[in-house]
Amino acid sequence: MKKVFIDGSAGTTGLRIAERLSTRTDIELIKLTEENRKDINARKEALNSADIAFLCLPDTASREAVSLIENSNTVVLDTSTAHRTDDGWAYGFPELSGKHREKIKNSKRIAVPGCHASGFIALVYPLIEAGVLPKDSLLSCFSLTGYSGGGKNMIADYEGERRDKLLNAPRQYGISQTHKHLPEMVKFGGIENAPVFIPVVADYYSGMEVTVPIFGSDINATIDEIKEIYKRKYTGPIVKFTQDFSENGFVSANKLSFCDGMEISVAGNDERILAIARYDNLGKGASGAAIECMNIVLGTEETTGLDL
Repeated sequence: MKKVFIDGSAGTTGLRIAERLSTRTDIELIKLTEENRKDINARKEALNSADIAFLCLPDTASREAVSLIENSNTVVLDTSTAHRTDDGWAYGFPELSGKHREKIKNSKRIAVPGCHASGFIALVYPLIEAGVLPKDSLLSCFSLTGYSGGGKNMIADYEGERRDKLLNAPRQYGISQTHKHLPEMVKFGGIENAPVFIPVVADYYSGMEVTVPIFGSDINATIDEIKEIYKRKYTGPIVKFTQDFSENGFVSANKLSFCDGMEISVAGNDERILAIARYDNLGKGASGAAIECMNIVLGTEETTGLDL
C-alpha cells in the first residue's frame, strides 16, 4: 500500500484531492494534526515518508516543500505554477501524446497543468502537431470559469453575506496580459507567441469553457479536417471529442461541474472557426488531473477515483 501526503490539504484543490482519495483502498493517507499542518519539521517528515506527495500550495511554498525532500523515492505532484515550465519536470497532461504519458509514468517530479492552460493546450497542441497551424500564429483565447478557481478567498467573496454587487456580473481579469499561465500555454501549446488571453470569472461555483477562435485563412485545414484531428487525438475516457456539445445553440460553462473529464468540440465554419474545450476547473483543471497522474505513476487504471 502506497503512502500519500497532501501538503496544503486545507485549500480548495487539496480538499478535492483528499475527497477523491478517501474511498481508495490502495493508498494510506498521511495526515497531520491542525497544529502541525504548518510546522516545517512535521511537513518534512511527512514529505519524506510519502511515496507520493501532492503539493497544493502557493509557488514559493511549493519550492520550499520540494527542497525539504531528501530522498529519491518520493514522487511529487505539484499543482502550483512553480515548476510547470521546468524541463526537469513532467507535464501532467498525458492525453497530449505517448511521450507525455511515458514521461509522467517514469518521473519523480510532475507538474499538474493550470486550469485555463489545460483547455488552451488541449486545443492548440494537436493542430501544431498535425502541421495545420503555424507555430508563429497570433492567437487569442477566451476562458470562462467559475469562482472556485480563485480559492478560498474568492469563494468567500461570492458566497458571503456581505458580497459586493459587482460580483453579480461576469468579471474579466488578467487585463495586463501577464497572466501566470501564459508561459505554460506557449511552451506546451507548441507555439512561439503568447496568445491574447481573456479570462473571465462568473457567478457560478465551478466549470470552465475555453475557446480559441481561428480565422480559416490562418490554418491549413477545413473545419471538418480540424474535427477529424481532434476526433483521432481525443478518444476518451477522460478527454474526448464531441461532435456538437451545444444545448440548443448555447454552450454552458458549468455542464461538467464536479466531473473530471474534458469535452473538445469545434463550431463555426471554414472562414471563422471556434475550437472549444469544456471541463471543470477543479476537475481536469486541477485535482482530477492530479489524481489521473498519480494513477499513471501507480500503474492503475487512469480513471480510478475519478468522476466521469
